[in-house]
Parts: sequence; structure tokens; C-alpha cells
Amino acid sequence: MSKFREKYLSDIWNLPNVLTILRMALIPIFVVFYATGLEKLSLLVFLIASFTDWLDGHLARKHQQITAFGKLMDPLADKLMVCTALICQGVRGIFPWPAILIVMTKELAMIVGGTYMLGHGIVVYAHYLGKAAQFSFIIALILSFWHREFVAMALPLDRVFLWIAVAIALAALIEYGISSVKTLSGRCPDTPQERRRSS
Repeated sequence: MSKFREKYLSDIWNLPNVLTILRMALIPIFVVFYATGLEKLSLLVFLIASFTDWLDGHLARKHQQITAFGKLMDPLADKLMVCTALICQGVRGIFPWPAILIVMTKELAMIVGGTYMLGHGIVVYAHYLGKAAQFSFIIALILSFWHREFVAMALPLDRVFLWIAVAIALAALIEYGISSVKTLSGRCPDTPQERRRSS
């Protein structure tokens, strides 16, 4: 635990990490606004959170402030916000529960896998498929605030983007599993000779 604290919880106070912490703090605010019927305010909170997701990564790269804490907590903050918003839209009947349950199962699998990997001192960071899925979920959620208008036009774009995001997320889970197995095995053969030596 001391090694974990030393690696991930030391020297965390820079602007990108503060934005990540802020994004997590915005989650209960989103829920309160949404639950009290202030949908446009909850959308505004979601947009601010999504913007901080881009901004903290941009600032971290620009000012070379990439930290172990940021690599670990930034994707977690994103997932918590998106999953919370998905559940809220599921409760209202805007998004279908099968899609939400698939996402929850996938995230649970990644949390269990990530915890296991972390126990071995390994953090598997987000890959391009995971980032693409996250972006698709954000688009679907933003569009979902105009779900009734889309239904009236017989063009449920929010649900189309949702299922696209689900498909990409499942692909990301497969990629995550393969990457984790290769990392744990300590070998990732790239050539036929290496494959023969490792078999």
C-alpha cells in the first residue's frame, strides 16, 4: 500500500489533476440537477465535465505534467460520469437497459481486471478503442437530452450512437483483456522466431 501511495498519490497537485478531481466532484451535482428536473443544468454540468476531460489531457501533455495519478484517475473519472449519466437516462426510459447493463458489466470486468493488475504493480492505461468508445458515449448522452425531438422525427440518433458506443466498448474490453494477458505473461512476441521461442 505504501508503494501505491508513493507512486500514485504523491505530488498530485497540478492543474490537470485538479481538473480530474473537479470532474469527479461534478458527478453528484449532475445527479441532483437531473433528479430535480433541471435537465438543461444537468446537461451543462455534463458538458463542463466533458470539456475538463479534454482540457486536463491537453494541459498535461503541453506542460509535461503527466502523472501516475492522472493516468489512473482520469479514465476512472470519465467512466463514473458517463455511467452515472447513462443510468439516469435509463431510469427516465430514454436509453434501453440492455445497452446500459452491457456497459455496466464491461466496466465491472475492467475494474476487477484493473484491480488484479494493480495488485501485480501494473496499470493498463486506456487505449484508442476505449477513448473512441468514451467519445461515442458522450455524443450519445448529449443527443439524449433531445430524445423526444428525435423520436418525433423517427430518427433516434442518440440511441444509434449509444449502440455504436457499446460495440466499440466491447471491442475495447477484448483489447484490454489481450493486452493484460500479454503484460502478465511478460512476453509479447512480434516475429515468427519469437513466437516459436515463446511456445
